[in-house]
Amino acid sequence: MSETIETSDLSEEPYYLPLGDEVEIFEAAYAARLPVLLKGPTGCGKTRFVEHMAWRLYRGENPVDIDNPLMTIACHEDLTATDLVGRYLLQGDATLWSDGPLTRAVRSGALCYLDEVVEARKDTTVLIHSLTDHRRILPIEKTGELVAAHPNFLLVISYNPGYQSVLKDLKPSTRQRFASLSFDYPDRETEARIITHESSVDPETAERLAVIGEKVRNLREHGFEEGVSTRLLIYTGQLIGRGIDPRRAADIAIVGAVSDDTTVQEAIADIADAVLPA
Repeated sequence: MSETIETSDLSEEPYYLPLGDEVEIFEAAYAARLPVLLKGPTGCGKTRFVEHMAWRLYRGENPVDIDNPLMTIACHEDLTATDLVGRYLLQGDATLWSDGPLTRAVRSGALCYLDEVVEARKDTTVLIHSLTDHRRILPIEKTGELVAAHPNFLLVISYNPGYQSVLKDLKPSTRQRFASLSFDYPDRETEARIITHESSVDPETAERLAVIGEKVRNLREHGFEEGVSTRLLIYTGQLIGRGIDPRRAADIAIVGAVSDDTTVQEAIADIADAVLPA
C-alpha cells in the first residue's frame, strides 16, 4: 500500500495556471467544508491543482500548523477499506492499531485526495460517505471508534469520466455527495505557457508542442478519444531541453505513449512532422 500514498509538506508553492474560476470555487468549497469532485481527462492538471490549492489553504496567507497538509492516495483495484482506515499490526509481543492514511488525514486536518477513485473497490468508496455529509465522521469498525473529522479536514476525489467504463463509473449515491469541478486541457496559449514553465524550453518550441496537442485532440472527431495530455507535452519539452532531437522526443513521449494502434500513431506522427522543425 505504501507505494500508493504520497504525503507533502508543501514547503514550496506548486505552479498552477488557472483556466477559469476553479481557484475561487475551491476556496469557497473549503470554507464551507464541502467535499470536492474533480472530473477531467488524464494529465490535464487535476493533481497539480489539488497540490496548489493545498498550498494556498495551508501554507499561504494564513498558514496552518500541520506537518503534512496533503495526503494523496492513488486508487487501484486492490485498494481496500483497511488500507485507507488502518489495521492491527504485530509489534513484538503486542498487537497495536495503526491508522491508515485516510484516518491520519481525518485526525490531523489534512486535505485527503483520492486520485482516480473509481479504480478502488466499491466497498472502499462507500466508506467515505459519512465524511461527506453533516456528520463528518469516520467509523473504524475494527476498533469501534467514530473519528470526528478535524475542522480543517477536506476530502477531494477525482476521476476521468471519458475513460471509465459503465462498470467503473461513480454511483449516484457517491457522486451527489460532492461539489463538482470539471477540467479539460488548456487552450493553446495557456498550454504553451505551462510547457515553457515546466520544461524550460523556449517559448517557440513550447508553442509548437501546444499546437501538436491541439491538433491531436482534434482527432477525437475521427474516433481517437483520449488525445494527448499536457503532461506528455511537458515530457517532450523536457527531453528536447536535454538535447534530444525534437522529432525524436515527440516519437518517444507522444506518438509511442498515447496509443498502440498503428493507424493512430501514424496520424500523430504526421502531425508532429508537420509542426516540428526537421
